[in-house]
Amino acid sequence: MTTTARLRAFVALAEQGSVRGAAARLVVTESTVSAAVRALADEVGVALVERDGRGVRLTPAGQRYAGYARRVLGLLEEGTAAARGEADPEHGRIRLAAVTTAGEHLLPELLAGFRERHPGVVLEVDVAPSDRVWPMLAHHEVDVVVAGRPPATAAAPGTAGPPPVRAVRDNTLVVVAGPGTSADPARATWLLREPGSGTRATQEALLGDIGVDPPRLLLGSHGATVAAARAGLGITLVSREAVRRLLAAGELVELDVPGTPLQRPWHLVTHPDATASTELLLAHVLATSPWHRP
Repeated sequence: MTTTARLRAFVALAEQGSVRGAAARLVVTESTVSAAVRALADEVGVALVERDGRGVRLTPAGQRYAGYARRVLGLLEEGTAAARGEADPEHGRIRLAAVTTAGEHLLPELLAGFRERHPGVVLEVDVAPSDRVWPMLAHHEVDVVVAGRPPATAAAPGTAGPPPVRAVRDNTLVVVAGPGTSADPARATWLLREPGSGTRATQEALLGDIGVDPPRLLLGSHGATVAAARAGLGITLVSREAVRRLLAAGELVELDVPGTPLQRPWHLVTHPDATASTELLLAHVLATSPWHRP
């Protein structure tokens, strides 16, 4: 078994939390995962996992090593994509990650136009909350992120600063509700996104800024909060663009809440040494209104 295969088994174990979960993710046997992790530990020279009841858990050394292992695997994939893309950008690969709202409302049309112009480029898309997409960029597991402003933690370890913002697009956050729903921000039930969502963090900050502590209802996704608002369950903070059709149809109404609307532009972020195929995507994005250079 190659070192790369051992690293994949170890990272899967670290992320899934069990040998069984890692085996299911990699579609191999549990004994294969266990053997790979043992061999990797022998190669590194320290114990990476230890017994925890009937299962296993990472040792402190294993927890530290897991971050490096993710970056190594990410860099290997990035290097392969960069080499192939440099030789033939029109037949390269681009790995994208986007926060939920961007993935649902911005990427489909954007990528459809890109694929029409560059049909040979392979696109891989992962849609997840904000707190998941930025680590994917830092660990070189994706080439492009579409989300809000990148946090300081988005920088890859060892780099001089945050990853470059290559394009931005205006994004306005507003509070919406179904017709007839109470508009009192102190009494109405606020519908919350999933943990790790940037919009949820912004909403909680907004409530703190206006000094209210209203009832809350956790729905867990953008679609669920919008559907609940339409049904009259409460009010929520969303991208105006994402609900423009519902607003135009009168199925949602925009509420006049102190501190809103909020300007939270979308950012398209890459690595400093973006691949040639990624540069093709960037050129397409910048030619597509209303994206523009920062």
